[in-house]
Amino acid sequence: MADLIEFRMDKAENPIEQLEAYDGELPIIATNRARWFGGKANDTGRLDDLFSASRFDSVKFVDIEYETIRSKEWLAAEFRENDVQLIISHHDFDDTPERAVLDAIIEQCAAYGDIAKVATFPRDQSDTLTLLEAVHAATQKGIDVAGISMGEIGSHTRVIGHLYGSKLGYAPLLADDVDYAPGQIPLEKLASLIELTKNNSVDDDVMDTLRSEVSVPKEIPLSE
Repeated sequence: MADLIEFRMDKAENPIEQLEAYDGELPIIATNRARWFGGKANDTGRLDDLFSASRFDSVKFVDIEYETIRSKEWLAAEFRENDVQLIISHHDFDDTPERAVLDAIIEQCAAYGDIAKVATFPRDQSDTLTLLEAVHAATQKGIDVAGISMGEIGSHTRVIGHLYGSKLGYAPLLADDVDYAPGQIPLEKLASLIELTKNNSVDDDVMDTLRSEVSVPKEIPLSE
């Protein structure tokens, strides 16, 4: 059902010990998000801990904020020495930038990493389409990109993002004991909805099913 596990080190009490104890089969995305970017990690030692995590064989990806890698460009080479791929992420918790700005952000993230990840906050449904169109355009250019439109308004982008080329989707486990963020869809439900769009032509019946589960605007076009 899942291909990867994102391990939020900033939410764990003993993240390195937990990585040492991990014996699962799924590869890990290690993320140690700073407080100033919506996470819980203090700046002191945050990147050192993330680098330590990248040494584990189970860790195949490391998520680093664009703002961090831009100010510390040498980090990319150091992490790659541990044979991990870099997800360079940008989050806008207040707005969705206009299309030209969003395109530029994706290209800048891609310049530093293997996957450019952008998550934006939509104020209306047109913002979700801006995000999806930017993901599609980047994919057409050969950029590996993941895009999420946050909140309830953007929940459908988690389901149909792959149709526009988004390489990653995120979902919480039902067993999580933390509250879901608005717009997040539990893993099992998200997997079934994505499978529906993969195995069937996206006709009116499929769209009706999606709209009964998530907020899909009627005017949204779907890319093949």
